[in-house]
Order: sequence, then C-alpha cells, then structure tokens
Amino acid sequence: RASRSESRQKLVLVLYWLTMMLVATLVVALLTLVSLPRVSSLPFSNASPRAPHLVPHESLRTFDRRLGGADNEDKDVIDLCREFYYDSIVDHFSWSAGGERYKQRVFICDVYWKDRTLQKYEEEPSNSDGKSRKGPIFFYTGNEADVTLYLNETGFMWEFAQEVGALLVFAEHRYYGKSNPFGKDDMSNLQYLTSEQALADYAELIEYIKQDLGAIESPVITFGGSYGGMLSTWFRMKYPHIVDGAFAASAPIWSFLGEFPPYDAGSFAKVVTYDATQEAGASVYCATNVRKSWDVAMNISATSEGRKQVAEAFQLCDGVPLDSSSMVTELLDWAQTAFDYMSMGNYPYPSSYMLNGKGSLPAFPMRVACEHMKDANMSDNALLQGLAQAVSVWYNYTDDLSCLDYRKGVNPETQNVGELWDYQFCTEMFMPMSRDGINDMFFPQPFDYGYAIEDCKRRWGVEPRPYWITITYGGKDISDYSNIIFSNGEYDPWKGGGVLKNITDSLHAVYIDGGAHHLDFMWSTKQDPQAVLQARSQERSIINKWISDAYEKKGRRRASPTTS
Repeated sequence: RASRSESRQKLVLVLYWLTMMLVATLVVALLTLVSLPRVSSLPFSNASPRAPHLVPHESLRTFDRRLGGADNEDKDVIDLCREFYYDSIVDHFSWSAGGERYKQRVFICDVYWKDRTLQKYEEEPSNSDGKSRKGPIFFYTGNEADVTLYLNETGFMWEFAQEVGALLVFAEHRYYGKSNPFGKDDMSNLQYLTSEQALADYAELIEYIKQDLGAIESPVITFGGSYGGMLSTWFRMKYPHIVDGAFAASAPIWSFLGEFPPYDAGSFAKVVTYDATQEAGASVYCATNVRKSWDVAMNISATSEGRKQVAEAFQLCDGVPLDSSSMVTELLDWAQTAFDYMSMGNYPYPSSYMLNGKGSLPAFPMRVACEHMKDANMSDNALLQGLAQAVSVWYNYTDDLSCLDYRKGVNPETQNVGELWDYQFCTEMFMPMSRDGINDMFFPQPFDYGYAIEDCKRRWGVEPRPYWITITYGGKDISDYSNIIFSNGEYDPWKGGGVLKNITDSLHAVYIDGGAHHLDFMWSTKQDPQAVLQARSQERSIINKWISDAYEKKGRRRASPTTS
C-alpha cells in the first residue's frame, strides 16, 4: 500500500512539472506572436508582407492640384499611389519549378478609398452584423507596356473611383515595364509570357490584397483597354469568384482563327482607311492619294537613282541602306504602320498615349497627316513627298529630327514593346491581318499563314498555336458568362474584332461615334464628343449595379451561412 502511495505521488509530481512546462511554452509562444509584425494569413512562401499596409493618404486637395492645368493635358498621378513589388510565381501551372518567383510591380492608390455603409442592411438589421464595408476595388489588368502608362492615362477609373469610394490597383503585366522574371534584356526565357500566366498573377494578387487590407467583401471590378481589355474579359470568364464585373474597352477578343462567323482579317485596314476619308473628318482625297502613293514609291524605286530619290523624300539618315526591292518593301511596311497608329490614336486632343507616354501626337493626327495628301490630281513626285510628310507626323512627332531610320520604331519604349508583342503573336496571340489595296488604301498583303508560322520559328524558335485562344476562351460562344462591358469606337481599327452588339442582358456592348482606341477610358475633356459622354454615363450605371449586386450577394451569404 505504501508503495502504491509513493507511485501516485511521483505521478502527480511528473504531471505537475509537465503542466508547468506546457504553460511556459504557451506563454513564450503568445509573447512571440504579439511581437511579430502582422502578415497575410495566405500561405505565401516568404514571411514578409508583399503589399503595404495602407495609411491615410495625402489630402484630396493635393490630388485636385495635380489634376489642374490645361483641360486636355496628360495627367501624372503616380505620386498619389504606392509602388510595391509582389513576389509572383513564375510558372503557376507547374509543380516542378520549385516555386520560383519574380518581382511584379503593382501600384495601389487609396486616395478615394473609404468605408461604405450598406443602407439596405441598416434597414434590415437581421441581415446585418452592424459593420460598414470597405469600398470596391478597381483593378487594371495591365497589358503590353509599362503600367505607369495606364495609371496616368486611364482617367475614367480615377474619376469614377471618387464617386464610389474605390481603391485603385494597377498591376503590371509580366515581362513588361519593370516586371521582368529573368531581367529586362533577357529575351531567351519568354516561355512564361502568356495570357494564362498573367491572369493567374492577377488572381493571386487580388486575393492577397483583399486579405492583407481587410477587404474580403469588397467587390472587384476589372478594367482594361485593348489587350488589357481582352485580359479583363477573360479574367471575369475564368475567375468569376474573384472578379465581380469587367469593363473591356476596345478589346478585339474575336480576332482569332476558329471564330464563327470567321474574323475578317482585312477589317483593321478598312477602318484605318475610313479614318482617312471625309466621313471621318479627313480631307476628301486623302485615302485615294495614299492608295496611289505606294505604287508610285515602288515604281520610282526600280532604279538606284529612284531609290536615292525615295530616301531623300523620307529623309533617311546617312548610312541607312535602301539598296534592294526588299528594303523598299520594309520601308513601305514601316510607313503604313504610321497610319495604323495614327488611326488608333485619332483622339480629339493632343495625346501621348500611343507613344507610350513619350511625347505627344496632335489632335486628330490622321487628319493632320491627310493634309499632306489633300489635293486632287497630285503628281507622282507630290504623292511621294506627301506620303513621306504624312508618315513623319508619327515618326517625327517631336518635329526636331533631322533624319529617320525605317529599321527603328517611333521610340525605344514602343520598339521594345513591339518585340515582346511579336513573341506573343508567335505563340498564342496569333491574330491574322491582311490588306488588299481595294477595300483599303494600302498595297496588297494577303495574310500568309504558312509564311507567318515559318517566320515565327525563324525569329523566336516557336510555332504558333493558331486556334489556342479560341479553344481556351470560347471564341464567340460566351453567352453563358455575365457582367462584362465591351466598348468600341467608330475610328478604332480594332473594332472589327470587338463585340459590337449586346449578347445578353449582362453582356453589354457600347458603341461610340467619333471614338478612337478606348477613348472612353481617358480623362474627361472639353473636347470629348457627346457620344463618349453618353457612353461613360451608361458604363457608370452598369458598373454601379454590379457593385450593389455584389454587396447584396455577400450580405445575404453572411446572413445565411452555409451549414454542413
């Protein structure tokens, strides 16, 4: 009996010391947790937060001052945002890369972000937990350029954010700007430059930001123009649990092979030509004269003396060769590109947008170019000189270049973007384009699928998948999706691949008479045509409903939690 009593005493003593050790361990752990900096609860690999915890921003008076100046002056609002670099996964769709990450540049702008009181749930206390909700999140799906271009130029987002108390997020597309997985000059590791990888970047980023900033219930509306608009559309389609609505401006989502009815590969050139006609405000004979000028340039270039004349007309720099017919063709390709960009940037005010923010084009640049091709019955020499002068509106936008080089783009930024986009064309963004010289003002250039594929193999060592985008995103069979706005403008050559009619009551098409490339995304100006004012009003109304519906849906879900 004594032995049993001693055993019990020893057991009690052991249990006592175990209990004390457990308590001490818990106290140490609690103190450690209290001392640690707050980080996101999402299971990201690095321990430090990758988004800033936002503090109240500088006064709205500062913001208003920054937006002062000429009515159509390009705005620079980057100082109102916080820049950070998010550790994004290089390959979202492989488990074998070891979770390798890269620094993706993101700007968060909270100058207008505020808590939002939900009146509906105040009136119905049974559906409310008594708390206000943070405002919505406006997310720009960055496309093929430095993201600061879109931050400064997409005035619609800034103006609308003030009305609804939204947080603005501008995310840079991988490989562009400063978001380079393998370094800015590395062009040998482009295999992760795809729309799917970019969308996965954005999806993970939004989930992180919402968690980190306590904005779990904030509706997310994505915005994007051109390729960014395509991404915005596909983002809503592929990640509807993350994106509550998408505004896609000038997004040619239907410009791929495999569409039914098929995409008109000549539609781009037809609209460029339309912009050089009297109907679009240009001089009467411009399109006709431009169409004639290509043959004139080719005929004159048949001799060495003629090529010298052409070189002088285009003010080519010394040392720029023009010794063969292939070089002449390259020169004329370069020249027609000027009309393409002036057509896209045919805005009613001076703008730097088409120049990647480096310089400025005049208001209605196509009309300005057409002033050099306006006369009836122009001689061959006048046509050649007129073509060269029209092209210089684009390439010599500073009006201070003494000579030009057809082997270079309009500026280094635009040329770098063009090289990366060429790789994307050669992989999944295989968008056919042709010209016939009859329905447009150019020289015949049928799209040669075989040549394009072989050329991609030669330049990049890759073979395009011509039908991949249609297979991945559904082509024209998108009626089962919802909450997307597609806007297109009369002067925009990409409208031929855009959605021009309502598909359902939640897939909206907005058409803008007198509108160039996503004009409705730009800052409001006194030069805006009435059609764009009406378009923006309609777009605001639709998005406001999306925001209200999203809050209501989240409120109902909170009031009636799912039971197991």
